[in-house]
Amino acid sequence: MSIPNVRRLRITNPENGQQATLMTVLPKGTNIDAYIKEASNRFDWKAWGEAQAKQFKVRVGQQKQKKAK
Repeated sequence: MSIPNVRRLRITNPENGQQATLMTVLPKGTNIDAYIKEASNRFDWKAWGEAQAKQFKVRVGQQKQKKAK
């Protein structure tokens, strides 16, 4: 079941140009451009970058598991 009236907004990091998707419910009459600018400044880009790095880690090799007797 989805949330009604959810909008997906693309925000850009002002420092290095990374893009993230922000899902939000905005009240009627809200200035969307001002909201996007404020949200991109308040967004925790450091934590987002760390989460992205953890998500796409490459496994080098598998370890063999010893069978317990």
